[in-house]
Amino acid sequence: MAHEHKLEIFRGLIKFKSNTQKIWGVLVFLSLVTTVEVILGIYKPESMMGHFLGMKLLNWVFIILTLVKAYYITWDFMHMRDETSSLKRMVVWTAIFLILYLVFILLQEGGYIFDVYDKGYLKRDF
Repeated sequence: MAHEHKLEIFRGLIKFKSNTQKIWGVLVFLSLVTTVEVILGIYKPESMMGHFLGMKLLNWVFIILTLVKAYYITWDFMHMRDETSSLKRMVVWTAIFLILYLVFILLQEGGYIFDVYDKGYLKRDF
C-alpha cells in the first residue's frame, strides 16, 4: 500500500509538486543553516561574545541552529511528520529524557573534576 507524503515544509508555508523538489528544498534549507554556522564560526562576531547563562552567545546560536537541523532531518527525511502522534511523542520524550540525563551526568562529573583541579584531591562522602 503506497503512502503519500506531505509535500510542504515550514508547516505548509512552502509547497512542492514532487518528492524530489521537496528533498531539494529541504537540502537547500539545511545547507543555508550550515553556511550560517560556518560563517559565524569563521568570523566570530564580537557582538556574540557576550555571556548568557554561563556560555557565550555564539555557542547558544550554534546549539540552536544544530537543533533546527536535527529537527528538519528527522521531520522531513525520516518522515516523522507522517507518523502517529503517539510514536512522535515516544521519540521526542525519549530523546529529551536522554539529553537531560546526559547533561546531569556532565554537570555532576564536571563539577567534581573542577573541584579536584581547583582545590586538589577531594573525596566525596556520600
